[in-house]
Amino acid sequence: MPSDIFARYHRLKGNDVLMVSGTDEHGTPVMVSADREGVSPRELADRNNALILDDYVRLGFTFDTFTRTTTPNHYEVTQDVFRTLYDKGYLIERTTLGAFSPATGRTLPDRYIEGTCPICEYPHARGDQCDNCGNQLDPVDLIEPRSIIDGSTPEFRETTHLFLDLPAFATQLEEWLTAQTHWRPNVRNFSLGLVRDLKPRAMTRDIDWGVPVPVPGYPEDTKRIYVWFDAVIGYLSASIEWAHNRGTPEAWREWWQNADARHFYFMGKDNIVFHAIIWPAMLMGYGDDLQLPYNVVSSEFLTMEGRKASTSRNIAVWVGDFLTRYDPDPLRYYLTAAGPETQDSDFTWDEFVRRNNDELLANWGNLVNRTLVNAHRTFGVVPTPGELTEADRRVLDAVAAGFDAVGALIEQVRFKAALAEAMRISSLANQYVADQEPWTLVKTDRDRGATVLYVALQCVDSLKTLLAPFLPFTSQVVHELLGHDGVLAGVPEIRSLEDHTILTGDYASWVGTWAPVELEPGRRLREPMPLFRKLPPETAAEELARLGIDTQ
Repeated sequence: MPSDIFARYHRLKGNDVLMVSGTDEHGTPVMVSADREGVSPRELADRNNALILDDYVRLGFTFDTFTRTTTPNHYEVTQDVFRTLYDKGYLIERTTLGAFSPATGRTLPDRYIEGTCPICEYPHARGDQCDNCGNQLDPVDLIEPRSIIDGSTPEFRETTHLFLDLPAFATQLEEWLTAQTHWRPNVRNFSLGLVRDLKPRAMTRDIDWGVPVPVPGYPEDTKRIYVWFDAVIGYLSASIEWAHNRGTPEAWREWWQNADARHFYFMGKDNIVFHAIIWPAMLMGYGDDLQLPYNVVSSEFLTMEGRKASTSRNIAVWVGDFLTRYDPDPLRYYLTAAGPETQDSDFTWDEFVRRNNDELLANWGNLVNRTLVNAHRTFGVVPTPGELTEADRRVLDAVAAGFDAVGALIEQVRFKAALAEAMRISSLANQYVADQEPWTLVKTDRDRGATVLYVALQCVDSLKTLLAPFLPFTSQVVHELLGHDGVLAGVPEIRSLEDHTILTGDYASWVGTWAPVELEPGRRLREPMPLFRKLPPETAAEELARLGIDTQ
């Protein structure tokens, strides 16, 4: 969602935007989940891809191309990068100890092995990394390793793999990371800590599901490319697919080989190592003037009702289920206002209800409702204003100034602060309406009442744009209630291609611009409707009961 806020803002600002990603469908975790369900990895990947596409379009994520990593295009791009690194000597063959399940004989993915960290003694370190001290690990390093699937002790056997020679990039990575002073401090400091203790990392796996290794001696039936090697290449392959789909096959170069293009990567903190260390090293090794990340925008962890989120234990918010009972904008609002931007945060249903009722509805929803209801009932159109008073100009100036203030915060990837600033400005407009009481003025001084309602409508018209990156669905509703036509900043669509479907959209047709626009008098207003609904106090208890969480 932070990436969508960022993309929406820049599109409204008039900047060129390419937002790409896709479902990450390879690796042992997919195979393990498929085995549990008695289906093939491909069947599981197909089903999950469809679910995610549906969730994302309903949440309004404006990807130019959201694809998947099981396409022929992705295989071709991944194998090209792999072979190039191999030919340049950055992929080196080593014999190591691999972890295998004693029950199935299959390899165990690093992240499916837990144990005690040999460095900080954290008892729940994973086979690739300790989330407590941040050090990279190997499953064989763990004290008392165990499979998180069945609790068994993994068997370690000798196996041959190709390793990315990360130490070869240590100096270049450290110099580059040191220069990234605009990154969030937690991300930059964590990355610098990682780069000072680099080890070669295996980039192949003993599995038969994934991108084939384009090197002799690595047969498809026993060896595939490591999922996280091919996953990060997905940004490049999705860009190449985007260019092909629009009939301009070389257009991706303007984004990847142009020094003026800035690349922002959005993810959770457990993926920092892949985006701030491994992917940049791969880009450095590949060459061809491919641009390094401009910013790695990592969020912290989001817990659920004081517990670690766990899909297996149903401690989660399932988007598809959520949207059967609630609208998307309240969720977008809550996750921005209370999300784990720079520190861990906790999703609670009580807090979701409170923020919906006391902030979203009571502030922005209230301003829109009472302004439009009074203007529509009294005039039916945007009224013609008289001479503006100091109070009128003050509130209009405050709202107009919001475009620079909110925009600057979004550009600094401070989304929580940006939303808070937009809501503060909404509060100023609300206070203006409360002080002026246009519903009374129209009875005693109709001309002054018309002026106040015009000013309030002008504020609402600008605020709908200020809030559009965060609340796109309700901003479109306000856009239409004010009598405007066209799509302010709309939503994506699912589009079918020959062999797969993608999430994309026609964002060039948006009529919204990141600036206050003069609302012309006489424009016919449409019948007002509430933007948000008040959630009853028992909502939280009902949702916790669905999760089986005892509230006593």
